[in-house]
Amino acid sequence: MMVIMIAFVAFIVVYKGHSNDEILPLKDRVGALANNPEWAKTKEQVAKLIQKIKDKPDAAEPRVQLAQAYMQEARVTGDHQYYDMASLRLLNSVLKKDPNQFEALCFKSMVLLSQHHFTDGLALANQAVAINPYNAFVYGLVIDGNVETGNYDEAVKNSDKMVGIRPDLSSYSRISYLREIYGDNEGAIDAMKLAVSAGFPGLEQTSWCRTQLGKLYENKGDLDNAKIQYEIALSQRPDYAYAYAGLGRIDAYQKNYKQAIEDVQKAQSLVNDYGFYDQLSELYKLNNEPAKAKQIAEDLVSKLTKDAQVGNSDDQIGHYADKELAYAYLKTGNYDKALEHALIEYNRRPDNIDVNQALAWVNYKMGNTKDADKYITVALKTNSQNPTLLCEAGIIKSKVGDKDKGNTLIKKALSMDPYISQDLQNEVKPYLAMNN
Repeated sequence: MMVIMIAFVAFIVVYKGHSNDEILPLKDRVGALANNPEWAKTKEQVAKLIQKIKDKPDAAEPRVQLAQAYMQEARVTGDHQYYDMASLRLLNSVLKKDPNQFEALCFKSMVLLSQHHFTDGLALANQAVAINPYNAFVYGLVIDGNVETGNYDEAVKNSDKMVGIRPDLSSYSRISYLREIYGDNEGAIDAMKLAVSAGFPGLEQTSWCRTQLGKLYENKGDLDNAKIQYEIALSQRPDYAYAYAGLGRIDAYQKNYKQAIEDVQKAQSLVNDYGFYDQLSELYKLNNEPAKAKQIAEDLVSKLTKDAQVGNSDDQIGHYADKELAYAYLKTGNYDKALEHALIEYNRRPDNIDVNQALAWVNYKMGNTKDADKYITVALKTNSQNPTLLCEAGIIKSKVGDKDKGNTLIKKALSMDPYISQDLQNEVKPYLAMNN
């Protein structure tokens, strides 16, 4: 299925009272997303907020509310580049007049975190906490920033504060993620169930949590419960892209590659998400279509590079994607470029376990086994029980001669998730034979 292309002729509304203050309009949705009942409400809400800004150009509240609406539209459509710019212009206009405007600080932090500008986003979140230490939402931003920069203990402390103020979908979902990071997968499932129960059925945030619950079930090889979560998500929010992507993974595990490809193409037609390109590339490879797999991987590299270049020329729409580029270059066989981007990301956040895992795997693929072992050891520091991490760690430990530990990690990973990626299953075979 072809990716839906959104045709849009941009216009800019400039209101007196704010020089260079550009209020960008809402883009039209097309295809299935336009049929969602919430779309009419979104258009009505945005129109009212723009009118409020026109009537009261110096008022902060409607600008912050419009920025929030645009950020949500970015989540729904995947068009982060446009809506990040639109949101930041609104938020910056508020902060220019009042640098300590609490809501504007929070939402600007949120945009920066979504752009993977984690250090800057965390700094703004901490600034906002100092202004209002009794707001649950801001602690969620502090948690996210600390997780992504690798300050996991600090994230846990702030999660206790967040849930103490407001136990809801946002706080429970973050507790779930932290439990997963620290290796408590069953606890993570329990917390994500609470998050789903706390959300309104069909809302985007609730559907997101439900798909995350599905992924937690996937990681323990429980495909039946994972599939149930994706199907419920689609019943409550038809055409939810991430639920289709989840079903695509289930079909792939069951070697129904043609259906899996259709599922992910459906997801890709609904939301612009780089992860869907990566997923499709893997599926074509599994379906014995290596040329298509390589082409999609190359397309992904091109898109990521292009967006990064755009970001370099406008800091309001920049998105750091070097970890994603490292993995994309691995798929194209360009290990030098993979290492280059993995190191760029590592230099930004050397304590993050996912970044260390990526850098370890790139080094392993390049034959730099000592470096691979160094980084994978850091990636294991929180006792995460992610099967892919454990399997890669087992391979690397075996490669450097620690056969007992390698064997233990590999067998544990495969017992936890018998449906681990085919690439890893192929990679691990000689090590299993060697260790036995």
